[in-house]
Amino acid sequence: MRITVIGATRGIGRKVMEEALSRGHHVRAVARSADKIDIEDENLENLVGDATSPEDMARAVEGADAVILAIGVPHSVKALMPTTLFSDATRAILPAMEGAGVKRLLTVTGFGAGDSYAKLSWPEKATFKAILGRAYADKAVQEDLIKASTLDWTIARPGILTDNKGTGRYQVLVEPETWRQGVIARADVAHYLVGAAENGTEIHKTPAIQR
Repeated sequence: MRITVIGATRGIGRKVMEEALSRGHHVRAVARSADKIDIEDENLENLVGDATSPEDMARAVEGADAVILAIGVPHSVKALMPTTLFSDATRAILPAMEGAGVKRLLTVTGFGAGDSYAKLSWPEKATFKAILGRAYADKAVQEDLIKASTLDWTIARPGILTDNKGTGRYQVLVEPETWRQGVIARADVAHYLVGAAENGTEIHKTPAIQR
């Protein structure tokens, strides 16, 4: 497959790039610092671009079989500040994909975004609001924009993320009554996303991904 990975230089996006390359896919790795990616692979195409730029996203998605959106905010005080990064990027990506005829979009928000917030316990909600609430408020907007699109979308909602080695063993909780907060390695989230891109699973679903 030809997979565009947006936000490919760190976090889940980096793991998605590595996972897709390990399976023999052609990867277009898109990020502002894509020219600094330290991987040499004949199937890797680095594209410097801003996820919020319609022009950059038009170039990023051209010819793709699937787009995996895995942008995030830095692990710093900036994460506590209000942001529109997720919704701004989505507003750039959706028309780019629709214009290019690219249908398959997979994105990562997180457990606690959108209607999964109701599944958090009261202590979890208090911590969530204090630390992640502002970013996740914009992720909720992002989810609504994606759901209103014409694309074949999947919104993955992982729980607490770790940098542990991936195992390939995790739960994909699709039905709301099964949703819960959990822990999962970024590598396993990447494993799920690439597999779902390959197999066309969980279209128009918002699965919680947990160990």
